[in-house]
Amino acid sequence: MADHYEVLGVSKDASAEEIKRAYRKKARTLHPDVNPSPDAAEEFKQVTAAYEVLSDETKRRNYDMTGNANGTGATGGFGGGFGGFSDIFDTFFGGGGGARSGPASRTRRGQDALINVKIELEDAVFGVEKTIDLQTAVRCSVCDGSCAEPGTGTQTCETCHGQGQIRRPVQSILGTVMTAETCPSCRGFGDTIPNPCHECGGQGRVRERVSLTIKIPSGVDTGTRIQLAGRGEAGPAGGPQGDLYVEIKVGDHPVFSRDGADLTATMTLPMTAAALGTELTLDTFDGEQTIRVKPGTQSGSVETLKGLGVGLLRGNGRGDLKVTLKVETPTKLDDKQRELLEALATARSEHIVHGQTESKGLFSRRKKKNRDRD
Repeated sequence: MADHYEVLGVSKDASAEEIKRAYRKKARTLHPDVNPSPDAAEEFKQVTAAYEVLSDETKRRNYDMTGNANGTGATGGFGGGFGGFSDIFDTFFGGGGGARSGPASRTRRGQDALINVKIELEDAVFGVEKTIDLQTAVRCSVCDGSCAEPGTGTQTCETCHGQGQIRRPVQSILGTVMTAETCPSCRGFGDTIPNPCHECGGQGRVRERVSLTIKIPSGVDTGTRIQLAGRGEAGPAGGPQGDLYVEIKVGDHPVFSRDGADLTATMTLPMTAAALGTELTLDTFDGEQTIRVKPGTQSGSVETLKGLGVGLLRGNGRGDLKVTLKVETPTKLDDKQRELLEALATARSEHIVHGQTESKGLFSRRKKKNRDRD
């Protein structure tokens, strides 16, 4: 048998794509349906055999190593048969080696659907029920998904006799090969609907706007998706519904922000209140809460209110509410206020120099010593 590479007209280092292109080019001119001459049939057989070996990585490697025509490493000629011929034939000439067996079902599962729902931060803390309207496919109430007008039904296809396929013979070097094609009359279903439902047009479903109540659990965050099994679109011909996915977006809040399961907030208090201590009232999602500020509290201090955060999405309990205290320094003072603050600075051994506070400690003594030296 001739060298496979020579038969296809490619080099021994040809790529898989080059081998495929070479086979296509030759097969289209040598196929018995195109070229009925005996020489062409024999050459087509050789081209097909060469392609079967060289298109398979393992067979090609064995062929290169042993020179055996079948690419299996065994002795003898093309003894491997035409195991891959049906795939080749299907690829290039539309054969039916991989055709579906039997009629297709009209009944199919409905598509999944995705909707976006916006909720408030408080809803994410405690969970909420939302009623939404959406346009979706529902089972036809007139034919109940049968696709046919009430009182009628389907009819066996007269073209394919219920097989969903029609077969025709094709002549090849192996003799007569039967190929299968989808029946054009029934579109592969094996039956027809002489009287389609007037409401759904023979689809078994219609589009309607429906109201749906969704239970959104606590702990959800922006981007969280909730799967509602069987709440998506109804399938054709009475098929089951797909799933509905609800994607959450949590709105911003003017007071609270979120950090995982915790809530955060910032409260401002005067420096005198921070120095002396005080009580602050914060209106939370759980009602008013009192925050006790200890004397000497510094700006940036955090007070934690346990269990007043966001409910946990998986598990029990809630996060915390963390309040950052921001000590506010006055920017405008009247004469009385300035006098009082200067008196406070004096009492604390703090000396005001051009708007700066100088402590009368070791540092101030060193500065005085340096001035005396000058």
